[in-house]
Amino acid sequence: MSNRLEQLRLVCAAAETLNFKQAALRHGVAPQAVTRAVKELESTLGELLFHRSTRQVVLTTFGEAFCVKARAQLEGVDALFESGARPHERGMQGLVRLTAPVSTGRLMVWPVLRDLAKQHPGLRFDLRLSDQLDDVVDARIDLGIRIGAIRDNRFVVRRLRPVQFHVVATPGLLTGKTAPQTVEELHDWPLTGQYDLSTGRPWPWFFANGHYFSPTQHVCISTDTDVELDAVCAGIGIGQLPDFLVQRQLASGALVRLMPELEPPPWDLYLYRPQQGPVPKRVRVVFDALVQSLAL
Repeated sequence: MSNRLEQLRLVCAAAETLNFKQAALRHGVAPQAVTRAVKELESTLGELLFHRSTRQVVLTTFGEAFCVKARAQLEGVDALFESGARPHERGMQGLVRLTAPVSTGRLMVWPVLRDLAKQHPGLRFDLRLSDQLDDVVDARIDLGIRIGAIRDNRFVVRRLRPVQFHVVATPGLLTGKTAPQTVEELHDWPLTGQYDLSTGRPWPWFFANGHYFSPTQHVCISTDTDVELDAVCAGIGIGQLPDFLVQRQLASGALVRLMPELEPPPWDLYLYRPQQGPVPKRVRVVFDALVQSLAL
């Protein structure tokens, strides 16, 4: 291939998508052009960039390191032309992969990405929402959001804000009854819950001084936080939910806090990225926007 720059662009697109056909569609070329670019570059470098089979394409260790450097160089080349571009053509370019818990991603992360997409039409997002912890290094995730401690030393971590968990119910559910005052009294009430997908068991409820409570029966239990929130707001049962999910309902009086003096210490909301060399400008822009929007 005579155009070495275009060769690098095709190989980096293949590294981002791990799919030669998708890389070809992104650049408007035939899939054979991507295959040819990869083979020619591997021949030039004397190293394999991808492990390829009929089922999957996986970057080699060398390929991953090479593509990190190649992306940085391509961004530098693109930057040479930005000063002469028309204002509406300037801005970040490329794909940013993110992961977050379902409700956190929908309520907190996506609005930030939506605004960035309007500011920088060249940005593209792959937002993977899951309440189960994924291996973000293997999944080639650029940025992640999680609640709770992150002890993996492969990550660069930024603490954003505390997250408090409240036990909440509708006023209607409490009408004519004495609201529970102790953890033990919760056994006498209909309760909602959510499964911990990593274990398949219900999440326990956490309280002050390291105490926790495991409901023996749930009036409603789900794998989805939004279903539990809807059940609580419908007056079906009492639930323990994070503050960002229920702050609007608490402010309006649709829900009330129970046993606030027994609430556990807040957990932390973290933004993190894998430690894998230089940070591309597109990733830095998203990182900074999330910090500005979510940090307290």
